[in-house]
Amino acid sequence: MTEGNGSNEQRWASPGASPSPAPPVPPIAPPPEPRFTGQNAGSTHAPGYGYSTGYGTGAQPGWTPPPKPGLIPLLPLDLGTILGASFRVLRRNPKATFGAALLIQGSVYLLLILVVAGVTFGALSRIDSSSTQNADQITAGATGLIVVASIIPGLLAVVAAAVLQGIIVLEVSRGAVGEKLSLGSLWKRARGRIGALIGWAALLVLASTVVIGIIVVIIVLLVVSLGNGGIVAAVIIGILAFFGLAVVYVWLSTKLALVPSALMIERMTIRSAVARSWSLTEGYFWRTFGISALVAVIVGIVSQVVTFPINFIAPIATGLIDPQGQNGTGTVALVAVLSLLVIVVAVVFQSITSVVQSATTGLLYLDLRIRKEGLDLELVRYVEAKQSDPAVTDPLLHGAPVASRPVPDESPWA
Repeated sequence: MTEGNGSNEQRWASPGASPSPAPPVPPIAPPPEPRFTGQNAGSTHAPGYGYSTGYGTGAQPGWTPPPKPGLIPLLPLDLGTILGASFRVLRRNPKATFGAALLIQGSVYLLLILVVAGVTFGALSRIDSSSTQNADQITAGATGLIVVASIIPGLLAVVAAAVLQGIIVLEVSRGAVGEKLSLGSLWKRARGRIGALIGWAALLVLASTVVIGIIVVIIVLLVVSLGNGGIVAAVIIGILAFFGLAVVYVWLSTKLALVPSALMIERMTIRSAVARSWSLTEGYFWRTFGISALVAVIVGIVSQVVTFPINFIAPIATGLIDPQGQNGTGTVALVAVLSLLVIVVAVVFQSITSVVQSATTGLLYLDLRIRKEGLDLELVRYVEAKQSDPAVTDPLLHGAPVASRPVPDESPWA
């Protein structure tokens, strides 16, 4: 008995009869070759570098971890990897990192103490030897001299911080490909770029000074020319300027955070490095700012926890030894020792803080190049090729053009 016709026809078979053969199963197409998605779409990983290209005979899908020739795994870095690697830089190569930081920070502190102490001693001696007629003029001049003497070491500290950041960034970039350089080798690689770092630091100081100076002049003019109304206007402008400058500082410091990295690693000019940092952080403003701020908070809390006991115990110990406040020889010696201890601890932890924060900036630079340019693939090829050809081109030196349409950021600041 049949129902319908053509291909829909069905035949009845008696019980026990042999069934008709099943139709053949079409072959299953092999899985496609794994490819990147998102910003790295179009790039493929070679077999064995964190991705499998298919299924083995009768085996489950395979996965091998991404290569890690040195400081970091060669893949886009997450928050935990960046935090861990920032502190691992100190343990991995302490002589070149902590040694450089200690040398630079110690020199700045020593210069600060010598200059400020010497100028202050000379100024106070001049005030003591002045006559009654010119005491006011000498006091004003001595005070101004002390202020200037305090500013100059501060400016040198900014320059020293920029140079240290460049050295640490070089260490991070070479550590990513498994190299461990000495301090002398890092200085040789930095040769010719120290001037650019100092120039960049000088531009930052000059721009900040000009902006703050303009605001101060406006406030002073309002107070002098408008009386009580000018004072009220000056207070309002001062408050608005403070919060406005804070917002602008956060924005610009984040967008330009990678300038030292571009200056040192890609050996760009200052103008090109500014454009490079601005382009790399486009679409990643909040990520760059958040990680940098988190590391700054962590190292700041640790430094306060360590230095607080010394600062707390010092006045108590002084009071126990000299409760009458007679400033005897023992009291002076104790104050000198405690002051020296505070300075030593401050220099050590300032050095550690500088290394960790500079390493964070270098890691963010590498992470953004990996995410936007596929730098991890180039570094894998470089590490492999370098074993047979030491003269192979270093992909860190010349970055690929950044994509014109990066992953969008929800923030309008990006």
